[in-house]
Amino acid sequence: MTSGFFSGDLMRGLTIRVLLFLSLALLPIGLIAVVQTRQIADQSRQSAELSLIAVTEQSSAAERRVIQEAFGAAEALTSIVRLRRDDPEECTAFLKEYKQASDIYSLVGFIALDGRMTCSSTGQEHDFSDEQSFQSLLDAPVRRAMPVLQGAVSNQVVTLINAPVYEDRELIGFMALSIPEDAINAIREPKGKHSSVAMMTINKMGHILTTENGLDVAKEEYPNDVALSLLTTKDPNVFLSQNSVGKERAYAIVPIVPETVFALSVWPSNTPFLDTGVSTRLSALLPIAMWLASLIVAFWALNRLAINHIRKLGRQMRRFALNRTLPRGTLGPSVPTELVEMESAFVGMAESILRDEATLEDSLRQKNILLKEVHHRVKNNLQLISSIMNMQIRQAKSEDARFVLRRLQDRILSLATVHKNLYQNDDLVRVNASELLREIVGQLLSVGLASSSGVKVEQSFETIQIDADDAAPLTLLVSEALTNALKYVSTVEHGKGFISLKLISTGPEKAMLEVRNTIGNPEEVKSGTGLGSRLILAFTRQLNGQVEVETTDDVYQIRVNFPVPTDSKMVYDY
Repeated sequence: MTSGFFSGDLMRGLTIRVLLFLSLALLPIGLIAVVQTRQIADQSRQSAELSLIAVTEQSSAAERRVIQEAFGAAEALTSIVRLRRDDPEECTAFLKEYKQASDIYSLVGFIALDGRMTCSSTGQEHDFSDEQSFQSLLDAPVRRAMPVLQGAVSNQVVTLINAPVYEDRELIGFMALSIPEDAINAIREPKGKHSSVAMMTINKMGHILTTENGLDVAKEEYPNDVALSLLTTKDPNVFLSQNSVGKERAYAIVPIVPETVFALSVWPSNTPFLDTGVSTRLSALLPIAMWLASLIVAFWALNRLAINHIRKLGRQMRRFALNRTLPRGTLGPSVPTELVEMESAFVGMAESILRDEATLEDSLRQKNILLKEVHHRVKNNLQLISSIMNMQIRQAKSEDARFVLRRLQDRILSLATVHKNLYQNDDLVRVNASELLREIVGQLLSVGLASSSGVKVEQSFETIQIDADDAAPLTLLVSEALTNALKYVSTVEHGKGFISLKLISTGPEKAMLEVRNTIGNPEEVKSGTGLGSRLILAFTRQLNGQVEVETTDDVYQIRVNFPVPTDSKMVYDY
């Protein structure tokens, strides 16, 4: 709950909002920078791939020259073979002479459609009709290159070049040229500054034709799980894959003879050719750096020009709200004009508030003095009436008249006590009921209960603040209830009588007054005049309460439940 509050409060801050909107404003520029950076990175990658392709082409120059010359020779010899194939001796002599002149091939010959080679540089007849490679040639009569680990004629590792021979658009056979592995190795150029892990040539079916590092290394570095179409593309290509033992490698594929023979170089995945350099990596970080720099500058400027001054102004306002202290100094000359105007408006408002509060406090003090004076004079007048009634009591001739006058005198003194508490209390709205009741009970007991009566009096008053309008009916109610208790209290057998007065809080804005006393004769209580009971009921209604009376054989109890609202309440006039 607390973390959610602080996160929500943080998101409502001016700094966060400005930075958020600034980020949104910089978003298009950032996207453009990202796109441009991506283009630069792609260009760098393309340049690196072109460099790798160029090195592959350079490294495979010997194989390219030999294999292209072989296919060119095969194409050229087809026209000679078409003219001389009917004369095997003449055809053989020509091919033998051509083999000696080229000094590259171990075999140059023509294979007829029946699989027999009657025209060859060896001068011997060879039958290839049972060979699988010849059957595949018949199925797909296109030019091709195939690896042969042991040639049928030369008994060497050779690369066999085949080209179809047509006469009047009809297939009549195939030219065959065998290139020994030694012939290719003899013309290879020395390795350059950057050497590959493996360098090989492959045919359209993915078979390895030649290799610079040995056949075992070539097989190990051959790409694993790569589609053959990716290796036999028309255009040069660079891709990443794993070799047969699971190591990450970079492969460059370059066509030597279109759709027939390809040069394949293998490089470590971290080869310098694919390293785009520090500048490319820095250019990739440039949009982020620009965004961060913009936010830092905006944050610094916002704090220096506004946030710090706004916080200082806020502290001045909080200090004024807590202890009514005006700012001791201004924000300073470097503060923006808008904030200076805000501070001036705040200072003017604070001074106006202080003047108004001083005027209100003075007016309130005068009203309090007048109210206290009124309560004091009412108390004095009531005491004067009590003194006059005291004189009248002494002159009364009958006991009944003196009793009635004393009851009236007790009620007047109770009202005088209320007014005395009001003018002695700083709060003229609320009165402490416990102090008020203790004083009234003390006055009544001092007059109405002799010290030798043997009656035990118990008082328990909780501290309850009551409305000033409730003070008079409550004190009169207690006065009537206690007077009745003093009138009818009696000792009981095997013990002494008692009077118990209790004021407790029974709940929020609720209180209960309880008066209990022992009685000697319940019939005597019932035979009274009933004036006290009617007054108690009237005072209870003024308190908006309910009265409960319970009488047993020896105890009389009055219990009054009444509300004690914190706000002013409606009071009935009876």
